[in-house]
Amino acid sequence: METTNLYEIDNRARAAGVVCGVDEAGRGPLAGPVVAAAVILPENLRIEGLNDSKKLSEKKRELLFGQIKGKALSWGVGFATEQEIDQINILQATYLAMNRAVKALNFTPQIALVDGNRDPHLGIPTELIVKGDGKSASIAAASILAKVTRDHFMLELAKEYPNYQFEKHKGYPTKAHYEAIEKYGISPVHRRSFLKKMLGKAPQ
Repeated sequence: METTNLYEIDNRARAAGVVCGVDEAGRGPLAGPVVAAAVILPENLRIEGLNDSKKLSEKKRELLFGQIKGKALSWGVGFATEQEIDQINILQATYLAMNRAVKALNFTPQIALVDGNRDPHLGIPTELIVKGDGKSASIAAASILAKVTRDHFMLELAKEYPNYQFEKHKGYPTKAHYEAIEKYGISPVHRRSFLKKMLGKAPQ
């Protein structure tokens, strides 16, 4: 069900100019990249069912994914790799992915609405909104693009590394995932900084 006030924050922010929503997916997994998305929606657009990606079924996310890409004035995605996560930590890698997503837009917005309470230093005026993916249409759209893009990427990694069943858990820390790491070792797409306790005992 569409949240009735999902567009209020966006409409207010448009007093500053063109608004983009920014969100990320994949801060918690043990493997794969963190992915961010930036989305600029038309001012009067209403997308039925738009909501925080975590509150939507996979089928609904896929449907909205296509609608958002088709109807947005501009959208961009940015990745930070598992190597970058290990080098600069997950928070800084998330900022990096967000900056890449904003730079991938066709034009520069005047203000960014960003999910969370930490400034990713995007180089444009930014409003931080805690749990923004359930409060702002632009952030909700970005959350869906980031989540679905990352899920698609993990499905490709599952073909390359079938032993880890990335298609099931998308790299998140499940019992089956830990058991696969114990059995097969840490793959090139695992975040070694997230697996320090296992590095000593897991085969390399």
